[in-house]
Amino acid sequence: MKNKVLLTSAVTGAGDTMKKNPHVPVTPKEIAESAIESAKAGATVAHVHARDPETGGISHNLEHYREIVDRIRESETDVIINITSGGGGDFIPSLQTPAAGGNGTDMQTPAERHEPVGELLPEMCTLDCGSTNFGNMIYLSPTDWLRDQAKMIKESGVKPELECFDTGHIRFANQLVEEGLIEGDPMFQFCLGIPWGAAADAETMMYMKNRIPKNAHWSAFGIGRMQMPMASQAAMLGGNVRVGLEDNIYLSKGVVAKNEQLVDKAVTMLGGLDLEPMTPQEAREYLNLRNPHGGK
Repeated sequence: MKNKVLLTSAVTGAGDTMKKNPHVPVTPKEIAESAIESAKAGATVAHVHARDPETGGISHNLEHYREIVDRIRESETDVIINITSGGGGDFIPSLQTPAAGGNGTDMQTPAERHEPVGELLPEMCTLDCGSTNFGNMIYLSPTDWLRDQAKMIKESGVKPELECFDTGHIRFANQLVEEGLIEGDPMFQFCLGIPWGAAADAETMMYMKNRIPKNAHWSAFGIGRMQMPMASQAAMLGGNVRVGLEDNIYLSKGVVAKNEQLVDKAVTMLGGLDLEPMTPQEAREYLNLRNPHGGK
């Protein structure tokens, strides 16, 4: 779509970021409100995780997701909802219990990871296309599990966003496409700069871009201080962009951000490139999305 870019706001994530930035939304109400404010600032898509309102940590509670989604849908602000299907995949190695994992290990089956998506039927969801070293933690997403998730997502009519944290993930995402587990024109997300995945630089982005199907759409993001440089690079290369507090908590050096401020900064950056964010309705047509009202 000429001069139009799909702009995603990843509003909270699951990391221990709220201690550094009080604007990181935690409760379902806060997460929904931040998604709505992001949309008002120009975001096309709101990517959401749920957090435990008491601890701020990751939540797999379906009712937390339901409240977030219901609040967004009931608002007067249109935005495409993109729910994570990453779920419990955190494996903490332990010398004492190497098979079971150590303190902090949090694992869910493919069906459990898919539950919020299958129950709430958002227009989009993420699908993490492989296992990754996240610092000293391993995010586990085995290939057969991913095939199971891809099949469930396909049957639900939700559009998967193929999250690729390293170059091998591109290869497996392409395999899912070849096996018919991804319908329509695939949507890739290049996740750059996470230790120890793909680097946040132009060379890596180009490498990944050049290895996806010709009919594929793509987006990219960088973490931390590389958020805006990678957003700008993606836009200049014809891709879509993502910003938000899941990936970066600062507006500028030492200045904590709100999601809507990061979206506004991205909109300004896009304007300098003679680009503007797609509206949610334009993106629905661009990606051929189903489930615009969703829910059960």
